[in-house]
Amino acid sequence: MHLATYIGLQHTASRTLADSFRQVAEGHAGEPDVHSLCHTLAAASDGHVDRLAPVAERYGEQREDEPERLHAEGLSRTRSGGVGLLRDLQDLYVLASFVDITWTVLGQAAQGTRDRELLDVVEKCTSDTQRQLKWLNTRIKQAAPQALIASAAAT
Repeated sequence: MHLATYIGLQHTASRTLADSFRQVAEGHAGEPDVHSLCHTLAAASDGHVDRLAPVAERYGEQREDEPERLHAEGLSRTRSGGVGLLRDLQDLYVLASFVDITWTVLGQAAQGTRDRELLDVVEKCTSDTQRQLKWLNTRIKQAAPQALIASAAAT
């Protein structure tokens, strides 16, 4: 059964997303909304890690068997300026999308195994992840014109 592989993958990806949200929050502390909301969204991902723990205990986690290309890389540093913020938000969006589709895969497995506990975890965490994606999408739309057009007009 490869369910343990995806549980390990989601556990790691959720932790990575939480850490990456915190990285962006601190790296862009001059943007009050980014600083505050990234910490809030990191806490939601921390909650996902906690919610998934009992399921991981039951099914196990096979991180060593993950296919090489199947992983989620976090942000090790942040960029500066408006374009840097835009790029960092975009990186978070890609990572959150990875987390979201992994929840989808786990949801399908939960339905197939009729695992109500896993399905409950997936439903709650998917809802949170979709909120993260919506905020990131909105904030990217807000940052893009200023970073890409206003900066060019000022030069």
